[in-house]
Amino acid sequence: GNLTMTVLPSVGRLAPIVLLALSRSSPASAFASVSNNNFAHVGSRRAFASSTPLKMASSGDEKKPICIVVEAEIKEDRMEEFLDLIEKDAVGSRAEPGCLRFDVLRSKDNPNKFFFYEAYVDADAVAFHKEQPHFALWTKFKETEGIVSSVSHKTDGWFMTK
Repeated sequence: GNLTMTVLPSVGRLAPIVLLALSRSSPASAFASVSNNNFAHVGSRRAFASSTPLKMASSGDEKKPICIVVEAEIKEDRMEEFLDLIEKDAVGSRAEPGCLRFDVLRSKDNPNKFFFYEAYVDADAVAFHKEQPHFALWTKFKETEGIVSSVSHKTDGWFMTK
């Protein structure tokens, strides 16, 4: 069956709640705490509930997508240049045939810190991405010391949106 995920945002000091159910039905029928108007009751409070269908990669022969999470801190005096190049990189990456997504996120705690979430169908798609001119913009930016730090984490995709 389909895997359904329901995310309840933070309520007070509680962390976000994620509910997963193997169900062909909506989360509202799978969890009694979720009402018909997409709100769930957490204690005496209501929180908005959203659901997203997920595809689970098998542990067998099926290829899993390759995901890369990059955490980069940008030098403040290079921010304008960075914002221009990362937009070009994101737009170009999203047009690649093997790119499933390329998201750029900015930290609320540190406006100089960014996270890139990239997902590719396979290793060949990652290799193709690294050969593109829009990727070279990011590589050159790092080489010219536009960053304070950059750490990349390569992962296999397991529970991914369709």
